[in-house]
Amino acid sequence: MAADSPTILATSGGYVRPERGDLAFAGLVHHAVELSGTTSRPKICHLGTAGGDQRSFNAMVSDAGAAVGFDVTHLNLFPMPTVDDIEGHLLDQDVVWVNGGSVANLLAVWRVHGLNEIFRRVWEAGVVLAGVSAGSVCWYRGGTTDSFGPELRPVTNGLALLPYDNGVHYDTEARRRPTVHRLVADGTLGETHCTDDNVGLVYRGTELVEAVAEADGKGAYIVTKGEDGTAVEERLEPRRLPR
Repeated sequence: MAADSPTILATSGGYVRPERGDLAFAGLVHHAVELSGTTSRPKICHLGTAGGDQRSFNAMVSDAGAAVGFDVTHLNLFPMPTVDDIEGHLLDQDVVWVNGGSVANLLAVWRVHGLNEIFRRVWEAGVVLAGVSAGSVCWYRGGTTDSFGPELRPVTNGLALLPYDNGVHYDTEARRRPTVHRLVADGTLGETHCTDDNVGLVYRGTELVEAVAEADGKGAYIVTKGEDGTAVEERLEPRRLPR
């Protein structure tokens, strides 16, 4: 079932360690399903491109989906696509969830396979696009990344479905906030939307409609360049998702 408008949920979360097993879906993944409007067994396609399509992680995602009644598939691109019709497979989903890792590598591989163009059509068709970390930055013009090494650098060749830049892990990785501020101030990044861990940003079309959180005490932020040339940060209070 398609959402009623093009929808993106860009996050710094979505997973939790369960009492039994390795991985469970937290509130942000469940909210992505809610945004899709599906009234039947949810269909989620997971992309682990940014981590090299690790089969062990795929298995954990499959187990997490089975535990809550989601039909999970995986679009692997290494060593070759796992489906003949990538676009058709993605259009058949309620949610696409993109995992974290190297956003620079993810974008390069996606372009080789034409996913930069495919995802725009999938988004316009109402499939909810979502993800964590690299799976958040990819939907924007760009953001900050450790794809090239421990020192954060800008990435500016995102899919640009959203006309902003993105900062992830804003509260848990000490270099993230000052790097975003510096890059916004010097004009490398434009208006940048940032999330603490366990927070997601919901967009209908290209409009930011709300911030949501799967944990207490978390925030979202909009960073812009002020008239004096310095970065200005505005905090958004997320709506707490049900536990």
